[in-house]
Amino acid sequence: MECIQSTSQVAAGNELAQMPLIPGLPDDVALSCLARLPRKFHTVLKCVSKRWRDLVCSDEWYSYRRKHKLDEAWIYALCRDKQERSFCYVLDPNSSRRCWKHIQGIPPQISKRKGMGFETLGKKIYFLGGCGWVEEPTDEVYCYDVSANTWNETTSLSIARCYFACEVLDEKIYAIGGLGTDLSGPNSWDTYDPSINGWISHVDPNLVPDIEDSVVLDGQIYIRCGGSSLLSHVYAIVYEPSRGSWQHVDADIASGWKGPAVVIDGTLYVLDQSSGLRLMKWQKESKDWVVVKRLSQLLTQPPCRLVAIGKRLFVIGKGLSTLVFDVDQSENAGRIMVGSSISKLTSDYDVISCKVVAL
Repeated sequence: MECIQSTSQVAAGNELAQMPLIPGLPDDVALSCLARLPRKFHTVLKCVSKRWRDLVCSDEWYSYRRKHKLDEAWIYALCRDKQERSFCYVLDPNSSRRCWKHIQGIPPQISKRKGMGFETLGKKIYFLGGCGWVEEPTDEVYCYDVSANTWNETTSLSIARCYFACEVLDEKIYAIGGLGTDLSGPNSWDTYDPSINGWISHVDPNLVPDIEDSVVLDGQIYIRCGGSSLLSHVYAIVYEPSRGSWQHVDADIASGWKGPAVVIDGTLYVLDQSSGLRLMKWQKESKDWVVVKRLSQLLTQPPCRLVAIGKRLFVIGKGLSTLVFDVDQSENAGRIMVGSSISKLTSDYDVISCKVVAL
């Protein structure tokens, strides 16, 4: 009887797989129709049938929407409360009722870790490494699939590390420097290639453990480092893919890089939080930092993080209080701040990192 039931279940599954997505339409036409529905309705689509759910969660769906410029960018934030617990929130910036929503199901293994890497690649968010008060740095990596709303443990780092830089360049994740149990950890970086689902480790003496921020600019990874026993001042290094090595950069760019950074249309912006909130812009031609705007701490409370979608800049502060404005409009408006704000949560979370996933 069990064999008969098993065979019938397989037959039913095969029959379901052969059914059209939309009766009377070829599947490629049905895909073209369904993929045009806004992202906010994808959860509803997954409830229609197993075939629709599998489609919405598939790489085919992601690739089709991306190819035809139908993908929509949402912001994901990694936060920590006063009990040192980690949480994830998501924001649909185009919603008529913009508000941060809690993502359920964060694995308990990472909910208390500090110093984790937080990076996105494709339609997945990676939580890399980290450590705790009594926990040594780990090489574990967890992955959240935003389309399937599922959490999984994935391929581990080559070296256990925490408080390190994380960036994506040429469709690969870079885990750079930081602290680790291995003596080579501070002077090494790992690259994750999704095509082989594996990490490759590299070593460079120019890397140091004290990494404060990182950003990708002009196809290169820039890292702002803290002081060391040899250099008491803050300095920056850059990774050039053509050389495969790290080099020191001019002191000019490091001198004004005093906070979280983001790149918009090839221009580097930094939020200086040393005395109030000042949005700074790096001018490549003159190699100088200029003040773009002074921001009110009544709308967003530091410490803040920056993230951008197109030319819209999101300044995300304590409790996920968020200030949104177009950098071009704001620069042209003189002293007038042209933008909007999103109210903070009732919980006073610290924002550790923010990333964008387009789906």
